[in-house]
Amino acid sequence: MKRFLLCLTGCIAIPACFSVIMAQPGRKLVWSDEFNYSGLPDPNKWSYDTGGNGWGNRELQYYTFKKTENARVENGHLVIEAIRETMGKNAYSSARLLTKGKGDWTYGRIDVRAKLPKGLGTWPAIWMLGSKTPFKWPDDGEIDIMEHVGYNQGVIHASVHCKKYYHTIGTQKTATIPVPDCSEAFHVYSVDWDAEKITMLIDDKPYFSFSNEHSDRTAWPFDSPAHLLLNIAVGGNWGGQKGVDETIFPQRMEIDYVRVYQ
Repeated sequence: MKRFLLCLTGCIAIPACFSVIMAQPGRKLVWSDEFNYSGLPDPNKWSYDTGGNGWGNRELQYYTFKKTENARVENGHLVIEAIRETMGKNAYSSARLLTKGKGDWTYGRIDVRAKLPKGLGTWPAIWMLGSKTPFKWPDDGEIDIMEHVGYNQGVIHASVHCKKYYHTIGTQKTATIPVPDCSEAFHVYSVDWDAEKITMLIDDKPYFSFSNEHSDRTAWPFDSPAHLLLNIAVGGNWGGQKGVDETIFPQRMEIDYVRVYQ
C-alpha cells in the first residue's frame, strides 16, 4: 500500500515505495486521487462517459460503465484497459473517466503521473473540457495535457482547441516532445493554467504554451470551469491513421495519482 507525505521544507530520504505530494509554491492541493484503495474508481470523484458511437472521430471502442475489466484501482494505481471484445456493434471495450460535477476548476495546476499503453491503434489521453452545459465544441474549449498515438510511439502531444484555433480548420495550437520510455515508465504530465497562459509540462519541464491574446472568447474560452478526462480510445481518425493491430490487446494506461493545485 502506498503512503503519502506532504513535503513542505527541506529534503529527506524517502523509500521508493512512498509517493510524495510536493508543495507547489503559492498554491495548495485542492483535489486529488492517490488511488490508495481497490475496486471501482471512487464514485465521489469520477463519472463515466459511455457508448460506442465513434465519439466524433470514428473510434472503434465502446466505453463501459462500472466495468472493472475496463476501469479499476489495484496495487495503488488506476488502470484503464482497452480490450478486444464485442460490445454492441463495437469490436473493443474501454473506459473514459471524467470529473465533471465532482471536480471542475478555473485555473491551477494539474499533475497526472501515468504510464501509457503501446501499439498500433492505441490512443490514450489526459485532457480537459469546459464544464459548461450544454457543451459546444470547440467553442467552450479543450485542453489536451497528453495525447499519444501508437503509430508514433514515444512522442507526446499537447494541444488546445477553441473556436479560433482547432485542427479541422488548420489553426490548431500544438507541440510534441519525445518521451521514448512513456510506455515502460511513469512520467508526470501537467498543465499549468492561469488567466494569461496555458503551459504543458512533462516531469516539470515545460514544452508547450498558449497565451491569452485578449481578443474575444473565440480565442480564449479558458476563463471558465473545466474538468479532467482520462481514457484510451482505439483507432479513430488520428489513432487509427495507420491501422489497428488487433493482436496487441489488452492494453492499459496506469495512473499513479491525480493532483490539482490552486
